[in-house]
Amino acid sequence: MIEIERKFLVEGEENIARIRSGSPVRITQWYLNRDKHRVVRVRIKGEKAYLTIKGKNNGIKRAEFEYEIPYDDALAMLPLAEGTVIEKTRWILNYACHRWEIDEFHGAHAGLVLAEVEMQSEDEEVELPPFIGKEVSDDPAYFNSNLAI
Repeated sequence: MIEIERKFLVEGEENIARIRSGSPVRITQWYLNRDKHRVVRVRIKGEKAYLTIKGKNNGIKRAEFEYEIPYDDALAMLPLAEGTVIEKTRWILNYACHRWEIDEFHGAHAGLVLAEVEMQSEDEEVELPPFIGKEVSDDPAYFNSNLAI
């Protein structure tokens, strides 16, 4: 499966307050592998757990495979984590025919808020919501796997 997504900063307290509507989901995630060619992530999202393998970024697209796994298995993998555990709250917002995932990070990355939108093709037109700031799709500093250092 191929994932095509763009990522943006959300800045300004009024913009962050605007996205804090709806039903938030708490996410805890860590990496079992953070190689430059692939990452292997374990994520607990609400009461479910997932194992995700992502290939090397090629612009805004990359291979992605995600599987639900038993919650207890995910917890058992925590001692195998490379780097730090990431804690964040996610809100889902629909805007102009696109689904936006907005993540507010906690802990070492408190204050960081990122908005992501998945697309069907790299050249798909996406209308940006008013809370969107600078695009950071190609900036490795904002890859979750690099935030887990």
